[in-house]
Amino acid sequence: MSYVRNSRWTALGVLSATGLMTILDGSIVTVAMPAIQRDLGFSAAGLSWIVNAYLIPFGGLLLLAGRLGDLVGRRTMFLAGNAIFTAASLLAGAATGPGLLIAARFLQGVGSALASAVVLGILVTLFGDPVQRAKAIAIFSFTGAAGASIGQVLGGVLTDGLSWPWIFLINVPIGVITVGLALLVLPADRGAGLAAGADVAGAVLVTGGLMLGIYTVVKVEEYGWLAVHTLGLGAVSLALLAAFVVRQATARTPLMPLRILRSRNVTGANLAQMLALSGMFAFQVLVALYMQRVLGYGALDTGLAMLPAAVGIGAISLFVSARLSARFGARAVLLSGLVLLIAAMLLLTRISVNAGYLTHLLPVMVLISGGGLVLPALATLGMSGARESDAGLASGLFNTTQQVGMAIGVAVLSTMAASRTGDLLAAGAGQAVALTGGYRLAFGISAGLLVAAFAVGLLVLRRPAAAPAGPVQGDGAAAVAEPSVSS
Repeated sequence: MSYVRNSRWTALGVLSATGLMTILDGSIVTVAMPAIQRDLGFSAAGLSWIVNAYLIPFGGLLLLAGRLGDLVGRRTMFLAGNAIFTAASLLAGAATGPGLLIAARFLQGVGSALASAVVLGILVTLFGDPVQRAKAIAIFSFTGAAGASIGQVLGGVLTDGLSWPWIFLINVPIGVITVGLALLVLPADRGAGLAAGADVAGAVLVTGGLMLGIYTVVKVEEYGWLAVHTLGLGAVSLALLAAFVVRQATARTPLMPLRILRSRNVTGANLAQMLALSGMFAFQVLVALYMQRVLGYGALDTGLAMLPAAVGIGAISLFVSARLSARFGARAVLLSGLVLLIAAMLLLTRISVNAGYLTHLLPVMVLISGGGLVLPALATLGMSGARESDAGLASGLFNTTQQVGMAIGVAVLSTMAASRTGDLLAAGAGQAVALTGGYRLAFGISAGLLVAAFAVGLLVLRRPAAAPAGPVQGDGAAAVAEPSVSS
């Protein structure tokens, strides 16, 4: 029994390492982009594809990968994803031109999608007891916060101290160790078989719709919301996704059984997450830009200035959120965390061109720690209404709305901030004043998105029924009770 218990927590460490690697890869590359542009000869427009080539397959394949994990085995999907990501990281580190690096980044996105889509599905099958599951989700969320916090600092250290290829090569030993440990500690699962849901037409529709939709969103800043490019591709993306839903309602073996959306917690948590992460983008990116472009902070100074928020999020998710969820329920914890985030964004609407760190920014960093309550609670609620046979699908859906929410936040908030800055510059305002005005507008919109997430949590979500822990199986996995998907 002690071996089974220990192997579950070791398996959690393996899953968390993959989450850390994925989050780290998304933030570490931004610091190295000027060096990459100089060495590989990227054009200014082409440079954005270092990020977009990763984001599009990552967000577009999550739902498909999650369902395939249920069919062919979540362990198999996890191992395949990590192997592809590791090999692609080696290829990216060895890139000698823009084309090869973009191709490697695309493969990294594919690998990340395959592995990340099934992580929560594996986690909930390992930890059947609600209290233990809440602790496991809190630890997993902590590693995500750690990756986000150290990514920019580590990127600067590796790029300046060694060279930019090392921001990719650092993934190789981590990936090799992760795959080796996963073979030892992750429980084998056979899956339901492709015949139980091998909906090829549905797979093409949803993957094409999501990839095209994410591509459209990330290019909004370049083309604008009302451009023919945006409206045309957006319409095609929505049509593909609508056709996918129709297909799932009529297919004999659907890729995504629509019954999963009948769960109020699954649907509500995914919607709340999309809104909350769209709003939190204002802190993750725009605060850093404000500190550098208005207050004159350097890259390392900015990372250190934002460290209290990252430490707070990590500490709360690791040491506090699980205990509060066990006592008050994940829904109450989510709502409390959203209140703190709303307060932080409202404070940011009052920033000025000469704001002091201790008086104006540090209180925001403290309030942002509410993210340590929000993220684990959303994960708990998002997985609470899924059957064991649908755990991979629910995990993929949850990760998909996470990526879509971040992409929407990038498009909406950065575009609105840039538009407001342009208007102020045209009216004769100075550069710093105009930038600050743009950021203040974005923070106000962010607060509105977080209020909308609070409304969804209050009106839609319900406290999950406590499920008894399942018996421990011989392979080290705990059986998961299958809650009703009705509500």
